[in-house]
Amino acid sequence: MEQASWRLIHLHQIKGVTRKLIWKVLKQSPDLGMLYRWNTEQWAQLFEMKLESAKRIRDGLTDIGLQREIVRQSREYAIITIFDSFYPDQLRNIPDPPVVLYAAGNLSLLKHTPNLSVVGTRYPTENARPVMNRLLKPLLQKGWLIVSGMAIGIDGCAHELALANGSPTIAVLGGGFEHIYPKQNAVLFHEISQKGLVISEYPPYLTPQKYHFPERNRIISGLTFGTLVIEAKTKSGSMITVDQALEQGREVFAVPGSVLNKTSEGCHQLIQDGAKLVQTAMDIESEWYKESELTSDN
Repeated sequence: MEQASWRLIHLHQIKGVTRKLIWKVLKQSPDLGMLYRWNTEQWAQLFEMKLESAKRIRDGLTDIGLQREIVRQSREYAIITIFDSFYPDQLRNIPDPPVVLYAAGNLSLLKHTPNLSVVGTRYPTENARPVMNRLLKPLLQKGWLIVSGMAIGIDGCAHELALANGSPTIAVLGGGFEHIYPKQNAVLFHEISQKGLVISEYPPYLTPQKYHFPERNRIISGLTFGTLVIEAKTKSGSMITVDQALEQGREVFAVPGSVLNKTSEGCHQLIQDGAKLVQTAMDIESEWYKESELTSDN
């Protein structure tokens, strides 16, 4: 592991250190060469923090137990930092990219194209699975990669459909690998880590928190050229993912449903707001071809 990567992982795992602070530190020391040299007073002065907070960071940087824990993690999982060549280019250019990613599985999938994020309600209607089969199977048969959040409902169905069709899939978690959530998807986690890839920006020992899930949504949308929404309420995690996708300049696709279903309201709102209405796989493929042509022309 490169020294800069080690330093970044170490800083990332100190309690109370935020991404905002990490970016400030990187601005002061781009390779983090000063990380262990600043004393408590310098930390407080440089980053406008209380001495108590600065001391906690200094204590974390000299914590042998934490260093041993990071070594243990690196033996069990891949740890990718924004310094590394394996860091996905699509994430590098989004607002607020994750600085560290913990991974289990096939790292080459981070560079795989074409790719699509699939999100939706945790409580889908009985029509959701046949709709997904109709829209996604033609893409999966062509080797498209599916990214989702391994939640119950649409997320889990998307991963299962990819695995059943021998197509690659990436699950983005809202907690550490040693605290799988939801617990009923533990088997799915192990299957994806063996046949696809699971990633998280949270250290393996960290339990999922409520605010982690809106945060991880920017990674789900950021990894792909577009996000497909299949059944979502107007106020939901799926709509947060859409907001992130739009901020990142990604495509947004929505599947229409029955006006009688609450879980169709979000999709209908997206379509009214300009998302592409999807009825067939070709509706998604055509946008991918357009973007590929634009990229190759530039």
